[in-house]
Amino acid sequence: MGHLIYTGITSLDGYLADSQGNFDWSAPDEEVHAFVNDLERDAGTYLFGRRMYEVMSVWETMGGADDPPVIQDFARIWRGADKVVYSSSLTAAATARTRVERSFNPEAVRELKAGTESSIGIGGATLAAAALRAGLVDECRIFLNPVAVGGGLRFLPDGLGLRLVLLDERRFSNGVVYLRYRCLA
Repeated sequence: MGHLIYTGITSLDGYLADSQGNFDWSAPDEEVHAFVNDLERDAGTYLFGRRMYEVMSVWETMGGADDPPVIQDFARIWRGADKVVYSSSLTAAATARTRVERSFNPEAVRELKAGTESSIGIGGATLAAAALRAGLVDECRIFLNPVAVGGGLRFLPDGLGLRLVLLDERRFSNGVVYLRYRCLA
């Protein structure tokens, strides 16, 4: 059975983006990016909300010979996985191996998890909140950046009661801290 994993690069105060939607402070350096690549290597499918899909879709064309090896590696990982985009406004996917679903269906995600041995990544705070509330997320992986942005888009939604068990941690030379948690029902 596949595991549904919610990963995010956040500020110390828990935001994926600041109040203006800016997230340039979260760009991983080569060390962190290589670590992320290793975590994502077994992802068979990614589930995205529309906005996160639009951000991530650049990986369809990135990773050329002039890009650093860590970028080339992630581009291969991205292109090798299936993608499901949940959107009521997107008419068609702009990337290969991608399908658009009009609405999030928890039962369909349960079936997807049951039918695979690969991990399933979920991206986009709104979509992840729905999956967390439905009890579908098996792990949260957080990369805490040494910055506080004071407001914006939260990694975890307000009002969510969630018990977590720490499974792994790592500190990087740039001050980023990786935390991996199992989500308990």
